[in-house]
Amino acid sequence: MILLIIVNVRHNGDATAGTVIEALGDPVRRQVVRLLSGGPRRAGEIAAEIGMSAPAISRHLRVLLEALVIEDQRLETDARARVFRLRPQSITAARAWLDEILAGPGGLADPR
Repeated sequence: MILLIIVNVRHNGDATAGTVIEALGDPVRRQVVRLLSGGPRRAGEIAAEIGMSAPAISRHLRVLLEALVIEDQRLETDARARVFRLRPQSITAARAWLDEILAGPGGLADPR
């Protein structure tokens, strides 16, 4: 049994492109996001699939939570267990910013 302790994160619900992109700068966190794109998972499942210790994956999950890339929910059947899922709106915020860069003057989408 893997026990993870993650600090509860409070926020106003808005993800900024900068915080999302910064959080995704780490390859382990990008791997976590890829896993969660397939559906919600418990922290222990994420740690096992990535092959990291519980404390190490806990730190990465905390960064993703603080950046609002993911969210968590406690299970009714076990208050200690948490399920993590992707917050698509945060990925959308980062993508919108990147689209602005691509579409702007001199951007990659500019035919000049």
